[in-house]
Amino acid sequence: MTNTYLIAMIAVASVCTFATRLFPFALFGGSKEVPKFIKYLGGILPVAIIGALIIYCLRDFTKGDINYIAPQLMAVAMTAIVHILKKNVLLSIAVGTIGYMLLIHFVFI
Repeated sequence: MTNTYLIAMIAVASVCTFATRLFPFALFGGSKEVPKFIKYLGGILPVAIIGALIIYCLRDFTKGDINYIAPQLMAVAMTAIVHILKKNVLLSIAVGTIGYMLLIHFVFI
């Protein structure tokens, strides 16, 4: 990859990211009332996305190897416990991710 290609790729990703952040404010900004359906989606979609991510991450349980399954279950448990206790999404994600990485690199080799 050339530097020009990398710069173009970063520019396109930046514009797309900015556009998705700007779109809700442009659409519903000012005096417009946010529709009830959009408010409903804002309340229900985060939970649905987290459920889909859990299913996606734990989909390979059919392999049956304890060294594969145990760290995943432990990381999910760590994430859930920290989130229940601290109610901080970033902390929960960090603990689960770091815990999983430590488990697969140092415990379940």
